[in-house]
Amino acid sequence: MGRHGPSVETPYGWVVVFASLALHSISLGAPTILFVALKPIAADLDTVRAVPSLAYSLLMIGAGIGGIAMGRWMDKRGVMQPVLFGSVMICLGALLAGHAEGRWGLFIATGLLIGLLGKAAMIAPLVANVTRWFDRRRGLAVAIITSGQGLAGAVWPAVVQYFNDLVGWRGTFLYFGVFAAVTMVPAAFLLRPRAPIQASDRSGGIRSGDRRVLDLPPHVAQGILWLAVIGCCSAMSVPIVHLVSHVTDQGYTLEQGARVLSILFAAAFVSRIGFGMLADRIGPVRTLLIGSASMAAMLLAFAFTTSYTGLFTAALLFGLGFSGVMPCYPLLIRLLFPVAEAGWRIAAQYMFAAGGMALGGWLGGVVFDLAGSYSPAFLIAFAFNAMNFVLIGIVCARQMRLGPSPLTA
Repeated sequence: MGRHGPSVETPYGWVVVFASLALHSISLGAPTILFVALKPIAADLDTVRAVPSLAYSLLMIGAGIGGIAMGRWMDKRGVMQPVLFGSVMICLGALLAGHAEGRWGLFIATGLLIGLLGKAAMIAPLVANVTRWFDRRRGLAVAIITSGQGLAGAVWPAVVQYFNDLVGWRGTFLYFGVFAAVTMVPAAFLLRPRAPIQASDRSGGIRSGDRRVLDLPPHVAQGILWLAVIGCCSAMSVPIVHLVSHVTDQGYTLEQGARVLSILFAAAFVSRIGFGMLADRIGPVRTLLIGSASMAAMLLAFAFTTSYTGLFTAALLFGLGFSGVMPCYPLLIRLLFPVAEAGWRIAAQYMFAAGGMALGGWLGGVVFDLAGSYSPAFLIAFAFNAMNFVLIGIVCARQMRLGPSPLTA
């Protein structure tokens, strides 16, 4: 997948990568509060678990929808402005969530401020921007940024659990808002320089000359990727959102539940870098299939395992597998579509990913409320994952039939 000839890569590109990693990782502290403090939030608001689950879903839906506007803003004005705006909104949303008196206050804080206006700028624009800084090591660069999910998951659950025990979930949101303000705003200014690859540069993909992608109309090929990401994200969000509660339902402590979630994300952080390098060598489609298959196997393990050792091991292996999925989608979009379309297409892909995360997170809570167990939710997640594997298999088969296509600038 390497590129021959002169490279556009510069040393400052790595400054952009690690500033983006920091922004992405810090922003994920807000939804982590909803994961770890799901039970206390439900109890404090005198409601069922579906309410904080829905708050998470609204956050993800808002982030996905807002990502389209943030992506277009980035295409026109550069990435710094939307990221700076989003950082401020996350801070304000966290402060409002800490003072929420009911479910609607929580929904507005998480769905509107943190999600639609805040986190929307913290993944798709950052990833789309960094693909314009790299050509030879694009997979690695994207993997580093998206590994923020693993880094955040390794750090935030234990931090949130500590502050939740110390000051409660409301105080945790307030402390997070202050921390985000003093870290994210300065980091946003590091993104001021413009990328060496601009949207006006020519780029192509598979059969781009006749505007066909994978020998399909572009909107059909894009639609397959949208359905595929809904499948994998609906599947992965069930353990991400509900694993702590599932572990404590088996009789283990909240600290043990947070530790299981942390090992999942720690494994994802380490593995994602390797998957990014693998994608640079074998391509994003085959890499995606490997990650999808690994996820499916561990979702079955979650459904039938109750021992702490089994849950810990399943979380470790799930983290190793699911980490390889999400970085592949922006790489695949850059492979198939022109760079001038990268901003909105990557943002749209993450919008459907957010929709899948929202669906799975909400569905896990609903299924538990109906069945009194998370095992059926994990089986439903497995079915979504199977849909993802089939759709990506179709993409892989069509790509192999048409022959290899270089990862263009």
